[in-house]
Amino acid sequence: MSLRNKVSLIGRTGKEVEIINFEKGKLAKVSLATSDFYTNALGEKVEETQWHNLVVNGKLADIMEKYVTKGKEIAVEGKIQYRTYDDKEGVKRYFTEIRVEELVLLGAN
Repeated sequence: MSLRNKVSLIGRTGKEVEIINFEKGKLAKVSLATSDFYTNALGEKVEETQWHNLVVNGKLADIMEKYVTKGKEIAVEGKIQYRTYDDKEGVKRYFTEIRVEELVLLGAN
């Protein structure tokens, strides 16, 4: 059995797409909100929202730049990527993002 790093998400973007241009292409970054619902001990319906940082490059970055705006519903498939960096004070920061490999535009907006 082959194990693979793969994630699928459907949600709404939380901000406008940020585009970073490089000499050999561009990178698109955006946050995605996904929600789960459950009933708590009091019988109340509760919504739990998770935020995911998406990173997109190549032709998908062009599509994101052109068609994705804040609040747009999208489906993505990709892999989880973990990074670390030292901030200005020398403190190590940990960052998790989804490296998008497939994108589907959903909804009307």
